[in-house]
Amino acid sequence: MQSVNVRQLKNNPSEALRSAAEAPVLVLKGDHPEALLLHLDLERLPEKPDVLLALAAALFQSGSVSLGRAARVASVSVGDMISHLSRLGVAVVQGDGEDVGTDLETLEEWLSSS
Repeated sequence: MQSVNVRQLKNNPSEALRSAAEAPVLVLKGDHPEALLLHLDLERLPEKPDVLLALAAALFQSGSVSLGRAARVASVSVGDMISHLSRLGVAVVQGDGEDVGTDLETLEEWLSSS
């Protein structure tokens, strides 16, 4: 396993990515591990569907991607993604009661205009 510091990564990210294609690259901030770069060669990932599903769930949970995008990353339907997130205890719908009320009103308006 190779390691790079944050400055090296910033100055030459392509080199770190090329190195990650051969083996994981540990990113150090000072003397402390900060991140791990893994090459996502989809041909060599163990249990590829499970890895993609886990990645998609983590991206959705962190707010980095929408529900639809998470489903596409995992190559599953939105319904299957919702079921998976539910099993993990991840809230699929965000917001409070006021948001839900507004969404319902908008949906009712849309349905009546269709």
